[in-house]
Amino acid sequence: MSYPKIIKDAALEKMFHTDLSLRYISDELGIPRATLHCWKKQFALVIDDKEAISTPAESWSPEEKFAVVLESATLSEVELNTYCREKGVYPGQIKTWREACIRGNQPQDKQLRREGNHQHQKRKINALERELKHKEKALAEIAALLVLRKKYDTLWEESEDD
Repeated sequence: MSYPKIIKDAALEKMFHTDLSLRYISDELGIPRATLHCWKKQFALVIDDKEAISTPAESWSPEEKFAVVLESATLSEVELNTYCREKGVYPGQIKTWREACIRGNQPQDKQLRREGNHQHQKRKINALERELKHKEKALAEIAALLVLRKKYDTLWEESEDD
């Protein structure tokens, strides 16, 4: 069965620019999963060929992405699709870039939490290492005192025996 290009494009966009599973996309669009796998494979081959020719949109600089967001902000859906074809991007990418601009182009919250947690763990490790060194020194001091005490006791026992 052959599908219109617009349906194929919509399915490809959902596959590559959302977190939806192939099963969900298949059920939603009424397209067999095998067909979606085939389209995905064909699309990947086309993308590999295009990457050799032009730069992929994901490697664009933040300024270029912001310019695309500004240029496409007032476009209707039809105009946006035409614009995307000309630029070689997907509407989902522009939407993601727009959301990133709204958030101030900051890294995602999860990454910030991971970095913050990593720094917290480093500080905790350093504090534990300092505490361990302190305890090792105290233990060495106690061991030395015990050895001296034993020698002292041995000397007194010898002098009492004399």
